[in-house]
Parts: sequence; structure tokens; C-alpha cells
Amino acid sequence: MNKPDSKKRGIVFVSMLAAVCLAFTAVVSLNNNKTEHQAMAADDTVVTLRIGDPYMTVNGISSEIDPGRGTVPIIENDRTLLPVRAVIEAVGGTAEWDDGTQTASLNYNGDTVRLTINSADAYLNDAQQTLDVTPVIVNDRTMLPIRFIAESFGFTVGWEQETQTVTITVPAMGETVSTNAPTVSVSGDTGTDTDAPDVYMTADISPEGLMAVYNMLGFVPEGNVAVKLSTGEPPSSNYLDPELIKDLVQSVGGTIVECNTAYGGSRTTTAMHRQVAEDHGFTAIAEVDIMDEEGSMPIPVTGGTNLTEDYVGTHLANYDSMITLSHFKGHAMAGFGGAIKNMSIGIASREGKSWIHTAGTSMESPWGGDQDKFLESMAEANSAVVDYLDGKVVYVNVMNNLSIDCDCDGNPAEPDMHDIGILASTDPVALDQACIDLVYAQKDGDGQSLVERIESRNGLHTLEHAAEIGLGSREYDLISIDS
Repeated sequence: MNKPDSKKRGIVFVSMLAAVCLAFTAVVSLNNNKTEHQAMAADDTVVTLRIGDPYMTVNGISSEIDPGRGTVPIIENDRTLLPVRAVIEAVGGTAEWDDGTQTASLNYNGDTVRLTINSADAYLNDAQQTLDVTPVIVNDRTMLPIRFIAESFGFTVGWEQETQTVTITVPAMGETVSTNAPTVSVSGDTGTDTDAPDVYMTADISPEGLMAVYNMLGFVPEGNVAVKLSTGEPPSSNYLDPELIKDLVQSVGGTIVECNTAYGGSRTTTAMHRQVAEDHGFTAIAEVDIMDEEGSMPIPVTGGTNLTEDYVGTHLANYDSMITLSHFKGHAMAGFGGAIKNMSIGIASREGKSWIHTAGTSMESPWGGDQDKFLESMAEANSAVVDYLDGKVVYVNVMNNLSIDCDCDGNPAEPDMHDIGILASTDPVALDQACIDLVYAQKDGDGQSLVERIESRNGLHTLEHAAEIGLGSREYDLISIDS
């Protein structure tokens, strides 16, 4: 995969090979500056695993490490066994397998560890050691004793009995590990020498996880609170589950807001749109307002190169603050849809959608506009809404059911990459950039179709222009809240 054109500071996010089977949960080691939210030391790589869990975290980022196989770490004779290839290769080492002798050779920083299946003899370089548990093969995966290997290479290993969690801290070898993943800053220390905005993340895609990551923003909504989301296009789009978002929406006394579509479909009129909202379960959890039911109103765009006005539903005037709650995914025209698209196209009236798509040349049809100017116009429209609401807006992206197609597609392509988590920020550019980086960081084809969709539409240009006009920053600190 290519890198997205973005700048981050901090630690390299180390992605794992899909064929290896570590299992991790979000337990992150701290740096010397202990804050309310724990962060890893800038020179270390911290990985965590939990017995029986097929997910891992590396520097606070969670992912499935053996997609489709469900392989998990095990305990054998009171010792933790796991395939360690992922750890070794993630930190710059190598792993080799001799099928004839059933021997694994692990190389790191000039040292070599050799272990043989069903043998208690192990070697650190040429020095023989005796293991208290022998390596085994489980479901065609070589399971090795992690503590012996880790300590042989100078790693630090911690064990928490209550949660059966292992934490491995790998000191840096003097330089950053090189991978195809983009650089992502993961930090709990926001008192750094830059002003990069915080993006909070949890791997827990649940009502509790959503509430937890939202609460990290410290946002106190004022007056009438709008919750902007997509109600989804029938018959089978991947809109957010109302049960996932219900607690958040109700906790702020929010009204779910939408505008009608410009492309036809089942939400092109208010009556049809209300029926879809009911059918998809949104009216059961909150009031739903189709904001352009009574038409459009213009709001000014400041500093745009394409738009001087953005046309939104007149009911936007009824709200004092907003939570932009987006399902992150691909999009047939924009390349990807996240906070910026939801805040621009989603709040635009039916006529306003055409206005954005054509970069201010038509309010009758969304088709036929210049692609880059369309992408730029989304950023400009988002900026206009933020200004209109005096900045009283926060953004949450849910990275699940990751298809190349939008929730506005009633028959989208099936999701073909694993769920990642929920991210939140007060900066829509930083938030969307972090989601993009997490997609690009995937390995072994996971996410490749979404990357191709983004690049085929020049989707990153939206972020480029958004940063240029001051909507937000493409630099950020990514902070895992999992512990």
C-alpha cells in the first residue's frame, strides 16, 4: 500500500502480519510522564495479549492478528504460549522455520533464539538453555514460550493474573522500525512542544466504548443538541446501529438530524426519509428532524476557493451545538466518508448537496462537476457549518463494517476488512486523517480495496484542502483510552 500524504509525529504504528497469532487487549505501558491517560514511552514499542483473545494491541492500536482463524494465546503448564513471529518482525527482527527439524529461529538485534517443537532444549546464540515448557503446534500454528524469548532479547514481560494479560515492552534499537504503515503519534502527554490536536480511540465498539471515547472530549453541549448521522439507504446499507448510539444520543438529549438526498432513492423526500428513519430504528431512540423539510437557507463560507455560500436545511437554525456521529467507510464519489463528508454533504439541503458536488455551479443536479473542486467544496461547507455554530461541534467516527461504499448506497459492497474501533476529536481533519492512517496501516490485503477506492477518487485531497483553509490539522496525537 502507498502511504497517505500526511505528517504525524511520534511513534511508528507497527502493524502485524495476518498469518501470526498474537492476541492482545488494550493495556499500554506508560512513559515517565504519567498522565490521566496512559501513554507509551517514545522509544519503546508496547504490545499486549490476553489468553483466549484473538485481538492484539501494538502501542495502543487494536487489530485482529489472524483474520478468520481465531487463533489465541494459550497456557500450557502454567506458561503462556503464542506464535511470536508477529512480535519479532514488528520490532525489526526476523523469524525462520525449518520444517525438516521443526525448529524456529528468531533473530533480533544480533542475537538468535532457536527452539524445536516438543523439545525442552533451547539456544540463545550458542548457549543451551532448558525450557520448563516445550513448544507445540496447535491448529497448524507454532506456539512458543513468550517469556523465555522476550527476556533472551532484553524485552520486559509483565503478567496480570486477574485479566490474564501479558504486556511486552520492547526497547528501541536506536532507530525507528520501518514498516509500510504511516507514522501515527500515540500519546497521553498533551503537554508537548506542538499543538497537534488529540484524537481519542477505543477498540471497544459498544455503547460503553462510544460513551467512553466521547466523554474524553470534555464537551458540554449547549442548548438544543443536534446529532448528525446517516439514517442509511434501504435495503441493506451499513448505517450505524441505533442500539450502539442510543446511550450517547439520549445522554445529551439530542435530536437526530438529516437532510434529504439529491440522487433519488428512498430518502429523497421528507415523508420517505422519515419512513426510512423509522424502519431503521432511529425514531425509537430519539426525535428525528429532516432539517430541509421546509427548504434551504444560505450560510456564508469564509476563506473558500470554490464556495462563498453553503446551502443547508433551514432547521439548522434551531440548534445550538452538534455531535457529528459518522460511520467511517468508502464512498463512490468522495473516496471515503467520515466527519467532513457527514458535516458538509450531510447537513446540506437537497439543493445544497448539488451545490457542493458542482463546486457552486448548480443547485439542480449533483452530476458532472470537477472532482477536485467537489472535494474542496466539502471541506469549505464543513467550515461554514462550524462557523455558523460558533465552533460548538465535536466529531466521532465509528470504524466498523468497513466497505468501499457509503451508507447512501442501498446495496453496498460487503465489508472486507476487520473492524478497528471508535475515534473522537474536536478536529474533523485530524479525526478523518487518523482513520485514513489506520486503514493504510493494515497488512496482507486487509483494507486494500478501501485504499484503492480512496486513491482512485483522490480522496485525500479533501484533507489537504481542509488543512489549507484552516478547518483543522493533519497532524495529531492518537490516544488510546483502553486499559
